[in-house]
Amino acid sequence: MSTSKNTFGRVDAENHVFVTVAGVERQVGQYPGVPAEDALAYFVRKFADLEAQVRILEQRVANKVDASGLKKVAAKLTEDLVEPAAVGDIADLRRRVSNLDSKIAALVSEKQEASKGEATEALAKREAIAVKAEAIANQDAAKTQWKNSGVEMTKLFEEWQALQKTGPKVAKSDADAIWRRFSAARTRFEAAKRQYFAGLDSATKAAKGKKVAIVESAEALVAQGSDAVVAYRKLLDEWKAAGRTPGKQDDTLWNRFKAAGDAIYAAKAEVVAVENVEFSANLAVKLELLKEAAKVDASKDLEGAKKALAAIQQKWEKAGKVPREKLRETEDKLRAIEAKVREVEAEHWRKTDPAAQARSNDVIAQLEASIVKLEAELEAAKAKKDKKKTDEATEALKARKAWLEVVKAAS
Repeated sequence: MSTSKNTFGRVDAENHVFVTVAGVERQVGQYPGVPAEDALAYFVRKFADLEAQVRILEQRVANKVDASGLKKVAAKLTEDLVEPAAVGDIADLRRRVSNLDSKIAALVSEKQEASKGEATEALAKREAIAVKAEAIANQDAAKTQWKNSGVEMTKLFEEWQALQKTGPKVAKSDADAIWRRFSAARTRFEAAKRQYFAGLDSATKAAKGKKVAIVESAEALVAQGSDAVVAYRKLLDEWKAAGRTPGKQDDTLWNRFKAAGDAIYAAKAEVVAVENVEFSANLAVKLELLKEAAKVDASKDLEGAKKALAAIQQKWEKAGKVPREKLRETEDKLRAIEAKVREVEAEHWRKTDPAAQARSNDVIAQLEASIVKLEAELEAAKAKKDKKKTDEATEALKARKAWLEVVKAAS
């Protein structure tokens, strides 16, 4: 029969192993078939395992590692140390674990406070994402850059997912309320996008239909040659008002339309070239007529001037058209000569018109009478040495005499 013991435990003859805690002995197990020292050593190793766990916990508390996890580990060790199957200073392990409670509680409180701040910040970030999404969704569809806005909305969704995966935990009720706003904004944006492009497709189809009809009309005009220029220009205005169709379709239709126009203008150019040969000769005739018209002097012989100008006008009409670029120049020169003759004729009529002459004579008589009266008033004012009346009569007399000269000159 053999026994073995240490400071905190012993082994009896049947290899029952006991531990003493606070003066109370408790059996922790039996390890038959081995020397007593080995049986005791087995349960001492069990204690060493527990002590190692306590030491690791102490280190984690000192390093402030995972406060919430520390609380669980401490609770488990406290439970394991109630009646552990181990031999050693169990009371000391209990004390060491108990001493960590307040430290762990402080760490948990500290983490909770930090988590509140992190949660508040995380909610603020999600709120900012929702606000941006709502701003994008509330844009005027006609002014929205759909590609850029779509990219931005996708980026906001990715930011939201990243916050969910790697960000701090937040209250589900708070997060869900913001998510509903964000989700509703995304839904509105996508619906508006679909509606806009559906309308755009419809408008594009309508524009294409108009342009196809315009192109066909332009191609039909080619057969009319130069006579189709005006009609083609009207079609060009219609083309500009029809709106743009996307991609190469618009370019293809435009090339057809332009080809028709080129053919029409080419035909017009040929006609103009032929006309210019004929019109150049007409221009030479009209230039000579302008030289002849420039010699007409109505101020010396009005009737002769009118007859000469009438003859020139008849020749002018018979001469025919001139090149387009010379039309305004030649016509303006002839109109200027005609205007001079009309001015001389109007002046002659004004001077020879009996009614006008009578009116002029009446004005002259009135002015002459007024002058006689003012001269008498002036003499009287001078005799009385009345400076004020003298000055007034002098000015009035001067004005009447000047007016009389104007009327006589015009008669």
